[in-house]
Amino acid sequence: MAFSHFPKETLPFLKEVQKNNHKEWFEAHKEDYIKYILEPSRDFVEEMGEHLQALVPTINAIPKINQSLFRIYRDTRFSKDKTPIKSKVGVIFWQGQHIRMQSSCFYLHFSPQELLLASGIRTFDPDLLSAYRDYIKVDKNREALHHILEALKTKGYRVQEAEYKRLPKTFDKEISHEYLAKMKAVAVFHTLKASTISHKKFIEELYHHYEQFLPLQQWLYEMTLTKD
Repeated sequence: MAFSHFPKETLPFLKEVQKNNHKEWFEAHKEDYIKYILEPSRDFVEEMGEHLQALVPTINAIPKINQSLFRIYRDTRFSKDKTPIKSKVGVIFWQGQHIRMQSSCFYLHFSPQELLLASGIRTFDPDLLSAYRDYIKVDKNREALHHILEALKTKGYRVQEAEYKRLPKTFDKEISHEYLAKMKAVAVFHTLKASTISHKKFIEELYHHYEQFLPLQQWLYEMTLTKD
């Protein structure tokens, strides 16, 4: 039977992870993790992947850890949060041959507190930032991105804000939509109730929002091609 939603036990299990965030407890409840998180996440990637491939035939939807699925164990060496187990579940569908976090994507994560949907690229590495800046120096590319972001905001979505205060020296001070040159990432976000993951129309709800995100996802994909 096709995947439609996560089990009702998924969020309560994540709440228990938050209360008992140590490896001993998690290992003792590994079967629950597999039953309520890992296996339905794999099924979700396959089902949502088929839907997204109707929008983007070359989207990567790979139901494996370190592919579309993120590890449940936190790498505390590089995180301010030193709890060993993540209490949110992340899933990514990316396009292209670059590493997943430097590719245009559809993304979600959920915790007991919220379900967050996103599309775009959350952080540009130095090479991609350089490619992005070169790309938006072309007027038609910059205008297209501005109109896409404005349309998303009109629909009630939240878009990534510019993080740099000064215009990079390589840009003309008279450039239109100069805020785009001050960005070091481009993405759109939308928050839903965490309980949405267990609704029967979960897939339908996600598809609706991802369809709205598509123009941005495709603009960014075209931009990443210039990096090669």
